Amino acid sequence: MKILAIGKNYVNPGEDKNEGKTGNQIIFSKPESSLVTGNVNVEYPSFTKDLRYEAELVIKIGTKGKNISEADAASYISEIGIGIDYTAKDIFDESRGGKGPWDLGKGFDGAAPMSTFKPVSAFPDLDNINFDLKINGEQKQIGNTSLMVYNFAEIIAFTSKFMTLEPGDLIFTGTPASGTGQIHRGDHLQASIEGDLVLDFKMV
Repeated sequence: MKILAIGKNYVNPGEDKNEGKTGNQIIFSKPESSLVTGNVNVEYPSFTKDLRYEAELVIKIGTKGKNISEADAASYISEIGIGIDYTAKDIFDESRGGKGPWDLGKGFDGAAPMSTFKPVSAFPDLDNINFDLKINGEQKQIGNTSLMVYNFAEIIAFTSKFMTLEPGDLIFTGTPASGTGQIHRGDHLQASIEGDLVLDFKMV
């Protein structure tokens, strides 16, 4: 099972999402061991002093495909959930500064807390899905898929040019353009899709 993620994929309301649309999407991956499911608490990693959160809708692939067209791409999605893309920013910046890979800053154990999934049929319009993140009861991020630079279909079509997508693969589709920040031990994270709380855990 692959866990893929796309970077810099949202604009703020009122901004032109086509301005940043170059066709070259920023794609990176996380190992399966980074996943945390079942709303269990997540251990704060001991090796970082600057852990950052990003709430993202996650699409699950249901059908094997390669070189998928944008017109057909939505049919390859089986379910949609929400996850947290954690970054150990100090580790990440050190690696990126030396033009190294992102793995240690993005792929550590616990770097991808993941909610339960809803069937894609529960979403009549994939370009109009609301989601949000609260931390300690305070609203931190609000997103809607209409603000995506590259929508689900474009992500699937682009990614499948380079690698075969297989059932069970997960794709983190980007975080709202504002509201990301630092996370601390003891913080309580709650993420919802269309008002339905599906991810609920604490950092310990």
